[in-house]
Amino acid sequence: MDIPALQRALAESKLDGWLLYDFHGQNPTAVSALDLAGHMLTRRWFYLVPRAGEPVALVHQIELGSFPRHVPGARRGYSSWQSLRGELSALLGGLGPRARIAMEYCPEGAIPTLSRVDGGTLELVRGYGVEVVSSAELVQRFLCRWDDAQVESHRRALAAIDAAKDEAFQRIGAAQRKGERILETDVQRFLMERFAAADLETDHPPIVAVNGHAGDPHYVPSEATPTPVERGDLVLIDLWARGKGPRDVYADITWVGYCGEKPPPKVQEVFDVVSGARDVGLATVEQAFRDGRTLQGWEVDRAVRDFIWSKGYGERFVHRTGHSIGTNVHGDGVNLDDLETHDTRTLIPGLAFSIEPGVYLPDEGLGVRCEIDVFLAPEGPKVFAKIQRELVRI
Repeated sequence: MDIPALQRALAESKLDGWLLYDFHGQNPTAVSALDLAGHMLTRRWFYLVPRAGEPVALVHQIELGSFPRHVPGARRGYSSWQSLRGELSALLGGLGPRARIAMEYCPEGAIPTLSRVDGGTLELVRGYGVEVVSSAELVQRFLCRWDDAQVESHRRALAAIDAAKDEAFQRIGAAQRKGERILETDVQRFLMERFAAADLETDHPPIVAVNGHAGDPHYVPSEATPTPVERGDLVLIDLWARGKGPRDVYADITWVGYCGEKPPPKVQEVFDVVSGARDVGLATVEQAFRDGRTLQGWEVDRAVRDFIWSKGYGERFVHRTGHSIGTNVHGDGVNLDDLETHDTRTLIPGLAFSIEPGVYLPDEGLGVRCEIDVFLAPEGPKVFAKIQRELVRI
């Protein structure tokens, strides 16, 4: 973390400090901020970056020696609960009266991915007379923006999963032409093999969903319910993966195909609505850049959602428009969301996110989602993979 830049940002935001806190990995944002993954820390720790002066880590006595040396700043120790409170009081008291500090907290839990600090710890900190505000924008600015190496890792992963998706559709078509039975799980295994060949990893196997299964946004193919992919079927493939470097970031796309030459009118109609909504989302981001206007996450979701409502499918679009992307497939940055949350975080250069509207009609045996990844480069929004313009004919 760039401490001088962070301290300038604290001054700009009229904050007196950023207080990071964790216990047993409950706050992965704090762990990531200080690059502490894999280090054995079994007691509560705090790390204060003040608006001016040296950062301070408050660590249990038994872990003072093992607290990683790469973390800049002074070290203070505690052992008993009384000494923890005394040290914390001195640490926060040094910020001055009525200090404002940021923590991984959101009022009313409005952004669950940033509501990391438990209520009791918030009570403890507030008890020393400080005001606690959300660190959401600091997290975006200092932890979520991609550097050049991460952009390249995304492009490599994206090229690999895009090729794997094409090969998967081709494999389905080849099996059907030969009269061979091919299951959703067969296609899923094939994709995992392609990931391995490209030296990629993923937190979950891809979604391969046929017909009504595609109407379930988080459908999981299972050996317990083997489902063949047959002529006349709709096939949705959602796949995400990253390289194995510690700072490599994810790529995440969804495409839809039809096993035949001419899809039913309903399938084509829904695809046209969903792909059109995706294009509205991207156009909204692009227009804001041209206008020099900074968007909040909810605004993009609202534009996409309004388009789908105008086509009569609003009630069937049951999730947010997009999510932040980072070293985790669902990152800590702004989401495109005015449904599950009202995300008022800003879309700033360096962030990346998906745009993935969907319409789900399981009762009619279909579901469609179209997903792209967008990186907010200094010169404007970038999509590094081809965009699906028509249903894949398998």
